[in-house]
Amino acid sequence: MTIRIPFVDLKLQHQPIQTQLQQVIQLVLEQGDFILGQGLSDFEAAFAAASGTEYGVGVASGTDAIALGLQACKIGGGDEVILPANTFIATLIGVLRAGAKPVLVDCDPQTALIDLEAAIKSITPQTKAIIPVHLYGQMVSPRQLLDFADTYKLIVFEDAAQAHLAEKEGFHAGSVGIAAAFSFYPSKNLGAFGDGGILLTRDSDVAQKMVRLRNYGASQKYFHTESGTNSRLDTLQAAVLHQKLPYLPQWNRDRLTIAQQYDMELAPLATAGIIPIQNQSGTGHVYHLYVIKVDETCPTERQQLQEKLTAAGIQTGIHYPIPCHLQPAFTSLGYQQGDFPQAEKLSKQILSLPMYPGLSSSQVKEVVAVIADVVSTGSYSDPSAAVVGSIAA
Repeated sequence: MTIRIPFVDLKLQHQPIQTQLQQVIQLVLEQGDFILGQGLSDFEAAFAAASGTEYGVGVASGTDAIALGLQACKIGGGDEVILPANTFIATLIGVLRAGAKPVLVDCDPQTALIDLEAAIKSITPQTKAIIPVHLYGQMVSPRQLLDFADTYKLIVFEDAAQAHLAEKEGFHAGSVGIAAAFSFYPSKNLGAFGDGGILLTRDSDVAQKMVRLRNYGASQKYFHTESGTNSRLDTLQAAVLHQKLPYLPQWNRDRLTIAQQYDMELAPLATAGIIPIQNQSGTGHVYHLYVIKVDETCPTERQQLQEKLTAAGIQTGIHYPIPCHLQPAFTSLGYQQGDFPQAEKLSKQILSLPMYPGLSSSQVKEVVAVIADVVSTGSYSDPSAAVVGSIAA
């Protein structure tokens, strides 16, 4: 099947700045400082400043940013960390790698973000932190988080892997808690040419410990003050990210414009059970993903809708099809089917539509037209095929 509308198209993003990207790569090649080079330091400072905080420490992945970042915040054995059940598995793995106990909670069915009321019921004397996941590009309310943390004496550690430069209530993602983890996986709003991540923090002690942890626990070469690991953002990747960073605000605005068109085009389908995940952040939502729910009132099941979109040459995704507590690898945590009903229900309903800077208005209309066709008829009728058929006849 020919793909006519991909889920993500990175070529549209990179082609206009290809010369600049090649130039910064060439500069690193000439300098030869591939590990912990000047390009990394420059990017760390620039991304921290753009995100409204003080320090950035580049690491090999978003998962490492969570695992090492929690350790840098002195979260470890015996500590409990609250996080949502409907997040990418890296959030959970990061907590486990830090040596802490993950405590999962349910989500808000309208936004898919963590349910702070549910989180209150999960607090014990061992609870030390909460990880709000700024899912799909929308932040959890900073004011509610800070009130929550103050009331229960917890630290806020943000998972902002999908929320580069997102805003809400006067805060940027990454500037709310003591620290925040970002991913630079290629398809992110700000993506590298491979894996990469960063920890942002306003605390100099956390930043300095993170610098040691990512580099074998060394405070200076061959002098190791703690048990660290090898997790460093390559200078080449940092240089690419730094070159792309000035374009990120416009790319985010483009995503918002596309999302607003989706909202408008999909509005008539609400009565047929096609419901976009709710935006409660206005223009601060950066739409890493545009996600709809195919709810129980829809005459077409999600799987059928996704298959028909695929048949029409339109790629989609599901983020995420199995909640963390139902993943086979983590049965030892003791959770069961039914523990988090909203997360479980969402996992069966959500569908991510194509979303990337450069997605055209006509392509958005086409995606929605196919959805409307399938919902109304149960099948997709390719108009171009009908034309060809009539000519052949």
